[in-house]
Amino acid sequence: MHFLGPPTSLDELQLDIVGFLAILGEGSVLANAQVSTLSKWIFLPRLIPAPQSLLRPTRPMKLESCPGHVTGVYSGNDRQSINHIGNVICDAESAPEFSVRVVHIERQNQNDIKFKTFAPLTIVLLLGFSLSGILLGLSFWQEDGMSIIATLLLSFLSTLVGVGNKWTLKLPERKLQKGKVPPGDVVIRYPKGSFLIVRCEENVARELYFAPETIRYLLEHAPIYRLLSLVGTMMLMGGVICLANAKIELQIAWAGSYMLLGSSYWIVAALPSKLHWDSSCYKVNQECLSDADIGTKGYPSLNKTFTQALWKTIVITKSIDWVERSNAAPVTSAWKQWLQDAKEIAKTVQESEEPRVLGVKTWQVPDWDPQQHLQDLLEEQAIKEKMGIQEA
Repeated sequence: MHFLGPPTSLDELQLDIVGFLAILGEGSVLANAQVSTLSKWIFLPRLIPAPQSLLRPTRPMKLESCPGHVTGVYSGNDRQSINHIGNVICDAESAPEFSVRVVHIERQNQNDIKFKTFAPLTIVLLLGFSLSGILLGLSFWQEDGMSIIATLLLSFLSTLVGVGNKWTLKLPERKLQKGKVPPGDVVIRYPKGSFLIVRCEENVARELYFAPETIRYLLEHAPIYRLLSLVGTMMLMGGVICLANAKIELQIAWAGSYMLLGSSYWIVAALPSKLHWDSSCYKVNQECLSDADIGTKGYPSLNKTFTQALWKTIVITKSIDWVERSNAAPVTSAWKQWLQDAKEIAKTVQESEEPRVLGVKTWQVPDWDPQQHLQDLLEEQAIKEKMGIQEA
Protein backbone atom coordinates (compact mmCIF):
# COMPACT_ATOMS: atom_id res chain seq x y z
CA MET A 1 0.00 0.00 0.00
CA HIS A 2 1.39 3.40 -0.99
CA PHE A 3 0.72 6.53 1.02
CA LEU A 4 1.33 10.07 -0.21
CA GLY A 5 3.87 11.76 2.00
CA PRO A 6 4.00 15.44 2.97
CA PRO A 7 5.15 17.91 0.31
CA THR A 8 8.92 18.27 0.15
CA SER A 9 8.93 21.61 -1.68
CA LEU A 10 6.70 24.63 -2.24
CA ASP A 11 6.02 23.54 -5.82
CA GLU A 12 4.28 20.44 -4.53
CA LEU A 13 2.10 22.35 -2.08
CA GLN A 14 -1.44 22.93 -3.37
CA LEU A 15 -3.42 25.92 -2.10
CA ASP A 16 -6.29 26.04 -4.56
CA ILE A 17 -8.54 26.40 -1.55
CA VAL A 18 -7.07 29.85 -0.77
CA GLY A 19 -9.76 31.47 -2.93
CA PHE A 20 -12.40 30.21 -0.52
CA LEU A 21 -10.73 32.09 2.32
CA ALA A 22 -11.62 35.31 0.51
CA ILE A 23 -15.35 34.59 0.74
CA LEU A 24 -15.51 33.21 4.30
CA GLY A 25 -16.65 35.19 7.32
CA GLU A 26 -20.00 36.70 6.30
CA GLY A 27 -21.32 36.77 9.86
CA SER A 28 -18.47 38.83 11.29
CA VAL A 29 -18.60 41.29 8.37
CA LEU A 30 -22.37 41.76 8.54
CA ALA A 31 -22.28 42.27 12.33
CA ASN A 32 -21.00 45.83 11.84
CA ALA A 33 -21.84 46.34 8.16
CA GLN A 34 -24.23 49.24 8.71
CA VAL A 35 -22.02 51.26 11.02
CA SER A 36 -18.94 50.65 8.85
CA THR A 37 -20.73 51.91 5.71
CA LEU A 38 -21.62 55.07 7.63
CA SER A 39 -17.93 55.98 7.68
CA LYS A 40 -15.92 57.63 4.90
CA TRP A 41 -13.28 54.96 5.49
CA ILE A 42 -15.55 52.67 3.45
CA PHE A 43 -14.13 54.19 0.23
CA LEU A 44 -10.58 53.07 1.10
CA PRO A 45 -9.27 50.36 -1.29
CA ARG A 46 -8.52 47.38 0.92
CA LEU A 47 -9.03 43.67 1.41
CA ILE A 48 -12.18 42.58 3.22
CA PRO A 49 -13.30 39.03 3.95
CA ALA A 50 -16.57 37.91 2.38
CA PRO A 51 -17.18 41.02 0.23
CA GLN A 52 -20.15 39.24 -1.35
CA SER A 53 -22.07 39.79 1.90
CA LEU A 54 -22.23 43.50 1.03
CA LEU A 55 -23.27 42.89 -2.59
CA ARG A 56 -26.92 42.39 -1.72
CA PRO A 57 -29.79 42.70 -4.23
CA THR A 58 -31.47 45.24 -1.92
CA ARG A 59 -30.13 47.43 0.84
CA PRO A 60 -31.71 47.75 4.31
CA MET A 61 -33.92 50.82 4.64
CA LYS A 62 -33.69 51.00 8.43
CA LEU A 63 -31.32 50.09 11.21
CA GLU A 64 -31.76 46.73 12.87
CA SER A 65 -34.02 47.02 15.93
CA CYS A 66 -33.52 45.17 19.20
CA PRO A 67 -36.04 43.04 21.13
CA GLY A 68 -37.84 44.83 23.91
CA HIS A 69 -40.93 46.88 24.73
CA VAL A 70 -40.73 50.69 24.79
CA THR A 71 -43.50 52.72 26.43
CA GLY A 72 -43.84 56.45 27.00
CA VAL A 73 -44.77 57.12 30.62
CA TYR A 74 -46.77 60.26 29.82
CA SER A 75 -46.91 60.49 26.01
CA GLY A 76 -48.94 57.34 25.39
CA ASN A 77 -46.44 56.09 22.79
CA ASP A 78 -45.79 52.36 22.67
CA ARG A 79 -43.48 50.22 20.52
CA GLN A 80 -42.76 46.50 20.34
CA SER A 81 -39.03 46.94 19.63
CA ILE A 82 -36.13 49.23 20.53
CA ASN A 83 -34.61 51.54 17.94
CA HIS A 84 -30.99 50.69 17.22
CA ILE A 85 -29.57 54.09 18.20
CA GLY A 86 -31.55 54.23 21.44
CA ASN A 87 -30.25 50.81 22.35
CA VAL A 88 -26.64 51.71 21.51
CA ILE A 89 -26.64 54.85 23.64
CA CYS A 90 -27.86 53.14 26.83
CA ASP A 91 -26.33 49.71 26.19
CA ALA A 92 -28.70 48.00 28.64
CA GLU A 93 -29.66 44.78 26.84
CA SER A 94 -27.03 42.85 28.80
CA ALA A 95 -28.36 44.01 32.19
CA PRO A 96 -28.94 41.29 34.81
CA GLU A 97 -32.30 39.54 34.94
CA PHE A 98 -35.04 41.50 36.80
CA SER A 99 -32.71 44.48 37.31
CA VAL A 100 -33.77 48.14 37.19
CA ARG A 101 -31.65 50.99 35.84
CA VAL A 102 -32.30 54.73 35.59
CA VAL A 103 -30.62 57.21 33.23
CA HIS A 104 -31.20 60.84 32.28
CA ILE A 105 -30.53 61.74 28.63
CA GLU A 106 -30.30 65.24 27.23
CA ARG A 107 -29.30 66.76 23.90
CA GLN A 108 -25.95 68.58 24.05
CA ASN A 109 -25.93 69.90 20.48
CA GLN A 110 -27.62 69.50 17.11
CA ASN A 111 -24.96 67.20 15.64
CA ASP A 112 -25.99 63.84 14.25
CA ILE A 113 -24.84 60.48 15.53
CA LYS A 114 -21.99 59.23 13.38
CA PHE A 115 -19.24 56.66 13.08
CA LYS A 116 -16.29 57.20 15.42
CA THR A 117 -13.29 58.41 13.45
CA PHE A 118 -10.99 56.19 15.48
CA ALA A 119 -12.60 52.98 16.69
CA PRO A 120 -11.77 49.24 16.71
CA LEU A 121 -13.46 48.95 13.32
CA THR A 122 -11.17 51.68 11.94
CA ILE A 123 -8.13 49.60 12.89
CA VAL A 124 -9.51 46.62 10.97
CA LEU A 125 -10.18 48.78 7.90
CA LEU A 126 -6.62 50.16 7.99
CA LEU A 127 -5.29 46.62 8.43
CA GLY A 128 -7.05 45.58 5.22
CA PHE A 129 -5.53 48.59 3.42
CA SER A 130 -2.04 47.75 4.72
CA LEU A 131 -2.31 44.09 3.71
CA SER A 132 -3.50 45.16 0.26
CA GLY A 133 -0.42 47.36 -0.15
CA ILE A 134 1.92 44.63 1.12
CA LEU A 135 0.46 42.01 -1.23
CA LEU A 136 0.68 44.40 -4.18
CA GLY A 137 4.33 45.06 -3.39
CA LEU A 138 5.06 41.34 -3.04
CA SER A 139 3.27 40.67 -6.34
CA PHE A 140 5.47 43.18 -8.21
CA TRP A 141 8.55 41.79 -6.48
CA GLN A 142 7.66 38.26 -7.58
CA GLU A 143 6.62 39.58 -11.02
CA ASP A 144 3.31 37.72 -10.72
CA GLY A 145 0.73 39.33 -12.98
CA MET A 146 -2.10 37.15 -11.73
CA SER A 147 -1.50 38.22 -8.14
CA ILE A 148 -1.28 41.87 -9.18
CA ILE A 149 -4.65 41.66 -10.92
CA ALA A 150 -6.17 39.79 -7.96
CA THR A 151 -4.90 42.48 -5.57
CA LEU A 152 -6.31 45.31 -7.66
CA LEU A 153 -9.68 43.62 -8.24
CA LEU A 154 -10.24 42.53 -4.65
CA SER A 155 -8.99 45.83 -3.19
CA PHE A 156 -10.98 48.19 -5.38
CA LEU A 157 -14.00 45.93 -4.91
CA SER A 158 -14.24 47.38 -1.39
CA THR A 159 -14.35 50.90 -2.86
CA LEU A 160 -17.14 49.83 -5.20
CA VAL A 161 -19.00 48.32 -2.25
CA GLY A 162 -18.50 51.59 -0.38
CA VAL A 163 -20.04 53.66 -3.17
CA GLY A 164 -23.09 51.40 -3.26
CA ASN A 165 -23.63 51.20 0.49
CA LYS A 166 -22.48 54.59 1.86
CA TRP A 167 -25.27 56.27 3.80
CA THR A 168 -25.99 59.00 6.31
CA LEU A 169 -28.24 58.86 9.34
CA LYS A 170 -30.94 61.43 9.97
CA LEU A 171 -32.80 61.27 13.25
CA PRO A 172 -36.36 62.67 13.18
CA GLU A 173 -37.13 66.11 14.57
CA ARG A 174 -40.31 67.38 16.14
CA LYS A 175 -41.83 69.79 13.60
CA LEU A 176 -44.24 71.69 15.85
CA GLN A 177 -42.52 73.21 18.87
CA LYS A 178 -45.52 75.19 20.16
CA GLY A 179 -47.83 74.16 22.96
CA LYS A 180 -47.27 72.29 26.17
CA VAL A 181 -45.35 69.07 25.71
CA PRO A 182 -45.46 66.30 28.34
CA PRO A 183 -42.20 64.89 29.69
CA GLY A 184 -40.68 62.28 27.38
CA ASP A 185 -39.83 59.72 30.09
CA VAL A 186 -39.66 56.19 28.69
CA VAL A 187 -39.76 52.72 30.23
CA ILE A 188 -38.00 49.93 28.34
CA ARG A 189 -38.76 46.34 29.29
CA TYR A 190 -36.24 43.79 28.06
CA PRO A 191 -36.98 40.09 27.37
CA LYS A 192 -35.13 39.02 30.53
CA GLY A 193 -37.55 41.00 32.70
CA SER A 194 -35.16 43.89 33.34
CA PHE A 195 -36.23 47.54 33.13
CA LEU A 196 -34.52 50.72 31.97
CA ILE A 197 -36.14 54.04 32.86
CA VAL A 198 -35.02 56.86 30.56
CA ARG A 199 -35.79 60.32 31.90
CA CYS A 200 -35.68 62.82 29.03
CA GLU A 201 -37.54 65.47 27.07
CA GLU A 202 -40.13 64.49 24.46
CA ASN A 203 -37.83 65.52 21.60
CA VAL A 204 -35.14 63.12 22.79
CA ALA A 205 -37.63 60.29 23.28
CA ARG A 206 -38.98 60.83 19.77
CA GLU A 207 -35.50 60.82 18.21
CA LEU A 208 -34.21 57.77 20.03
CA TYR A 209 -37.21 55.50 20.55
CA PHE A 210 -40.40 56.29 18.69
CA ALA A 211 -39.86 57.94 15.30
CA PRO A 212 -38.23 55.85 12.54
CA GLU A 213 -34.54 56.35 11.83
CA THR A 214 -34.00 57.59 8.26
CA ILE A 215 -31.28 56.08 6.08
CA ARG A 216 -30.17 58.20 3.14
CA TYR A 217 -27.92 56.39 0.68
CA LEU A 218 -25.31 58.17 -1.38
CA LEU A 219 -26.49 56.18 -4.39
CA GLU A 220 -30.28 56.42 -4.20
CA HIS A 221 -31.25 54.95 -7.58
CA ALA A 222 -31.92 51.23 -6.98
CA PRO A 223 -31.28 49.98 -10.58
CA ILE A 224 -27.86 51.67 -10.61
CA TYR A 225 -27.05 50.07 -7.27
CA ARG A 226 -27.99 46.62 -8.62
CA LEU A 227 -25.81 47.22 -11.68
CA LEU A 228 -22.97 48.19 -9.34
CA SER A 229 -23.51 44.96 -7.39
CA LEU A 230 -23.30 42.97 -10.63
CA VAL A 231 -19.99 44.64 -11.51
CA GLY A 232 -18.75 43.92 -8.00
CA THR A 233 -19.70 40.26 -8.32
CA MET A 234 -17.74 40.02 -11.56
CA MET A 235 -14.74 41.65 -9.86
CA LEU A 236 -14.95 39.15 -7.00
CA MET A 237 -15.09 36.17 -9.38
CA GLY A 238 -12.20 37.53 -11.44
CA GLY A 239 -10.14 38.19 -8.34
CA VAL A 240 -10.64 34.67 -6.97
CA ILE A 241 -9.78 33.11 -10.36
CA CYS A 242 -6.57 35.16 -10.63
CA LEU A 243 -5.71 34.32 -7.05
CA ALA A 244 -5.97 30.59 -7.77
CA ASN A 245 -3.41 31.01 -10.57
CA ALA A 246 -0.89 33.04 -8.57
CA LYS A 247 2.49 31.67 -7.49
CA ILE A 248 2.43 29.39 -4.50
CA GLU A 249 4.58 31.78 -2.45
CA LEU A 250 2.03 34.54 -2.97
CA GLN A 251 -0.88 32.21 -2.29
CA ILE A 252 0.65 31.54 1.11
CA ALA A 253 0.83 35.30 1.74
CA TRP A 254 -2.79 35.68 0.62
CA ALA A 255 -3.92 32.83 2.88
CA GLY A 256 -2.16 34.37 5.87
CA SER A 257 -3.67 37.79 5.11
CA TYR A 258 -7.24 36.52 4.92
CA MET A 259 -6.80 34.42 8.06
CA LEU A 260 -5.56 37.52 9.91
CA LEU A 261 -8.38 39.67 8.53
CA GLY A 262 -11.05 37.07 9.29
CA SER A 263 -9.84 36.79 12.90
CA SER A 264 -9.76 40.58 13.28
CA TYR A 265 -13.31 41.01 11.99
CA TRP A 266 -14.49 38.24 14.29
CA ILE A 267 -12.93 39.96 17.33
CA VAL A 268 -14.43 43.34 16.39
CA ALA A 269 -17.86 41.73 15.88
CA ALA A 270 -17.69 40.42 19.45
CA LEU A 271 -17.14 43.91 20.89
CA PRO A 272 -20.06 46.10 22.07
CA SER A 273 -21.47 48.05 19.12
CA LYS A 274 -21.35 51.23 21.22
CA LEU A 275 -17.58 51.36 20.67
CA HIS A 276 -18.11 52.15 16.97
CA TRP A 277 -20.66 54.98 17.36
CA ASP A 278 -20.00 58.64 18.18
CA SER A 279 -22.99 59.60 20.34
CA SER A 280 -21.39 62.67 21.93
CA CYS A 281 -24.40 64.77 20.87
CA TYR A 282 -26.27 63.13 23.76
CA LYS A 283 -25.28 63.33 27.40
CA VAL A 284 -26.21 60.28 29.47
CA ASN A 285 -26.25 60.78 33.24
CA GLN A 286 -26.53 57.68 35.39
CA GLU A 287 -29.07 57.65 38.22
CA CYS A 288 -29.86 54.85 40.66
CA LEU A 289 -32.08 53.55 43.41
CA SER A 290 -31.10 53.46 47.06
CA ASP A 291 -30.45 49.69 46.90
CA ALA A 292 -28.38 49.83 43.69
CA ASP A 293 -25.35 47.65 43.17
CA ILE A 294 -22.68 50.34 42.82
CA GLY A 295 -20.05 47.80 41.85
CA THR A 296 -21.85 46.96 38.58
CA LYS A 297 -21.88 49.10 35.44
CA GLY A 298 -24.97 51.33 35.30
CA TYR A 299 -25.72 50.89 39.03
CA PRO A 300 -28.60 48.40 38.56
CA SER A 301 -31.01 47.57 41.34
CA LEU A 302 -30.97 43.77 41.50
CA ASN A 303 -34.14 41.78 42.19
CA LYS A 304 -35.16 38.16 42.52
CA THR A 305 -38.58 38.47 40.88
CA PHE A 306 -40.29 40.42 38.12
CA THR A 307 -42.79 41.82 40.64
CA GLN A 308 -40.00 43.47 42.62
CA ALA A 309 -38.51 44.93 39.45
CA LEU A 310 -41.90 46.26 38.34
CA TRP A 311 -42.46 47.85 41.75
CA LYS A 312 -39.15 49.73 41.66
CA THR A 313 -39.91 50.94 38.15
CA ILE A 314 -43.20 52.36 39.44
CA VAL A 315 -41.23 54.03 42.25
CA ILE A 316 -39.37 56.07 39.62
CA THR A 317 -42.25 56.75 37.21
CA LYS A 318 -44.98 57.22 39.87
CA SER A 319 -47.41 56.05 37.22
CA ILE A 320 -49.12 52.79 36.26
CA ASP A 321 -50.74 53.85 32.99
CA TRP A 322 -47.66 52.67 31.07
CA VAL A 323 -47.96 49.25 32.74
CA GLU A 324 -51.40 48.72 31.24
CA ARG A 325 -50.38 49.99 27.78
CA SER A 326 -47.35 47.72 27.60
CA ASN A 327 -49.11 44.65 29.07
CA ALA A 328 -46.40 44.44 31.70
CA ALA A 329 -48.76 42.89 34.27
CA PRO A 330 -51.67 40.41 34.19
CA VAL A 331 -55.18 41.87 33.94
CA THR A 332 -56.77 40.49 37.10
CA SER A 333 -58.48 42.15 40.04
CA ALA A 334 -55.58 41.26 42.35
CA TRP A 335 -53.00 42.79 40.04
CA LYS A 336 -55.13 45.88 39.44
CA GLN A 337 -55.37 46.45 43.19
CA TRP A 338 -51.65 45.82 43.59
CA LEU A 339 -50.86 48.42 40.92
CA GLN A 340 -53.08 51.00 42.61
CA ASP A 341 -51.45 50.35 45.99
CA ALA A 342 -47.97 50.53 44.44
CA LYS A 343 -48.81 53.83 42.79
CA GLU A 344 -50.03 55.40 46.06
CA ILE A 345 -46.89 54.37 47.92
CA ALA A 346 -44.64 55.48 45.05
CA LYS A 347 -46.09 59.02 45.27
CA THR A 348 -44.28 59.48 48.57
CA VAL A 349 -40.85 58.67 47.09
CA GLN A 350 -38.31 61.49 47.11
CA GLU A 351 -34.69 61.83 46.12
CA SER A 352 -32.47 60.23 48.73
CA GLU A 353 -30.49 62.57 50.98
CA GLU A 354 -27.66 60.02 51.03
CA PRO A 355 -26.70 59.21 47.41
CA ARG A 356 -25.24 55.77 46.79
CA VAL A 357 -22.55 57.31 44.58
CA LEU A 358 -21.23 60.85 44.95
CA GLY A 359 -22.85 63.10 42.35
CA VAL A 360 -25.37 60.47 41.21
CA LYS A 361 -29.05 61.19 41.77
CA THR A 362 -30.47 58.45 44.00
CA TRP A 363 -34.14 57.48 44.44
CA GLN A 364 -35.20 56.20 47.85
CA VAL A 365 -36.95 52.81 47.75
CA PRO A 366 -39.79 52.67 50.35
CA ASP A 367 -39.84 49.94 52.98
CA TRP A 368 -42.62 47.89 51.40
CA ASP A 369 -42.74 44.23 50.40
CA PRO A 370 -44.40 44.14 46.95
CA GLN A 371 -44.11 40.36 46.68
CA GLN A 372 -45.88 39.65 49.95
CA HIS A 373 -48.56 42.23 49.24
CA LEU A 374 -49.29 40.64 45.88
CA GLN A 375 -49.44 37.20 47.48
CA ASP A 376 -51.98 38.46 50.02
CA LEU A 377 -54.13 39.97 47.26
CA LEU A 378 -53.98 36.77 45.19
CA GLU A 379 -55.06 34.69 48.19
CA GLU A 380 -57.89 37.14 48.87
CA GLN A 381 -58.98 36.91 45.23
CA ALA A 382 -58.90 33.11 45.38
CA ILE A 383 -61.11 33.11 48.47
CA LYS A 384 -63.62 35.45 46.83
CA GLU A 385 -63.75 33.31 43.70
CA LYS A 386 -64.29 30.19 45.79
CA MET A 387 -67.07 31.80 47.72
CA GLY A 388 -68.66 32.93 44.47
CA ILE A 389 -68.62 29.36 43.16
CA GLN A 390 -70.21 28.00 46.36
CA GLU A 391 -72.92 30.64 46.32
CA ALA A 392 -73.72 29.79 42.70
